[in-house]
Amino acid sequence: MTRFMSALIVAAVFAAMPLRAEPTSAPATVPLAAVATFAAGCYWCVESDFDKVKGVIETTSGFMGGHVENPTYEQVGTGKTGHLEVVRVTYDPSIVSYQKLLDHFWVNVDPLDGGGQFCDRGYHYSPGIFTYGDEQKALAEASKKKIEDSKRFAEQPIVVQILPASAFTPAHDQDFYKTNSVRYKFYRAGCGRDARLKQLWGDKAGS
Repeated sequence: MTRFMSALIVAAVFAAMPLRAEPTSAPATVPLAAVATFAAGCYWCVESDFDKVKGVIETTSGFMGGHVENPTYEQVGTGKTGHLEVVRVTYDPSIVSYQKLLDHFWVNVDPLDGGGQFCDRGYHYSPGIFTYGDEQKALAEASKKKIEDSKRFAEQPIVVQILPASAFTPAHDQDFYKTNSVRYKFYRAGCGRDARLKQLWGDKAGS
């Protein structure tokens, strides 16, 4: 299925979707919790991907990296606020390491596409890693260098940005993949996400 056809299917799905839900409550405080933030296109999909990782306590969809305070979904969608759609991952570092989360990120993203991800187009869908402190930055940069030095992409440029974490604005549609599971599955398939990941990463895709 071409990206154009996928986009038409996704557009039809969105037209039938209900209004966005009210914001959920703030994340629970966990004594051993640490935080990582990733951008890999549609944040519903990224939530789903990271919720599968043992040691992840909570995922929260939202926006980061822009110059408008507390932007709305509609504002970010214009591409004029400078934000990316992101997922803030709260995790227990005694169970899962930040390096493991980085490894999981890479096989769930198209690192060659800076104009969006899969059928979702626009800067706000582009991929990135937002880091908290020098240790996360060093690990993120090393992980990107490893991908760049591998033979998998035949010296094609890896366009994933590595940026310092900034203000995070939660989205109003948390856990959509759970609350609207049928529509989510149709959207994800129509967008060609898993097919493209398989093409890029082979058996490692999504692992």
